[in-house]
Amino acid sequence: MTTPPLSGRKAQAARNDELILKAARAVFTADPGAPIAAVAERAGVGISALYRRYPSKEDLLRKLCFDGLQLYIAVTEKALDDQGDPWEAFAGYMRGIVDADTNSLTIKLAGTFQPTPELGAAARRASELATRVHARAVEAGVLRPDVTTADIALLFEQVASVKLGDEERTAQLRHRYLALLLDALRRPATHGGLPGPAPEDPELAARWVP
Repeated sequence: MTTPPLSGRKAQAARNDELILKAARAVFTADPGAPIAAVAERAGVGISALYRRYPSKEDLLRKLCFDGLQLYIAVTEKALDDQGDPWEAFAGYMRGIVDADTNSLTIKLAGTFQPTPELGAAARRASELATRVHARAVEAGVLRPDVTTADIALLFEQVASVKLGDEERTAQLRHRYLALLLDALRRPATHGGLPGPAPEDPELAARWVP
């Protein structure tokens, strides 16, 4: 069934929303403390148009974080649906998360707003899927078993912190370092056990508390 085209006013509102979210991603991933007026300015829309869609900065931050979690879920579900080579399925999951840059929309904004039940449910779903991807790779004997899901989460954060030059150059470098990490993650390991204990879930969750 063909979706009917939006009316002029609704089409404009949809365009404004896309501009606002794109601008908000750029502004708040660079500086979560930036004022909401900076988003309106970057988007090229009036502040009143922004407030009609997002009554507060917290509402906008929650939307960005929810979008990031939904992206994470989609990439992870795709990896779980891949019934091919176990290592390539896991590596594809890692590459997909880096390409989606979900960490910039979730962890970078953690603690800057009050989470909602909807966000909590999405976060639990993302965590459950990540655990399944990890367990499947370990059970298949392709991922070293001394690496935990929390380790993987922090590795994603490290890759997401790489920013140099324009978007194309940043993406190129992130995949360069991801390739090095994947070599280290693949079993069999070429060295002894990892130093220090893996991060605990409460340590990671504490960062979501404002």
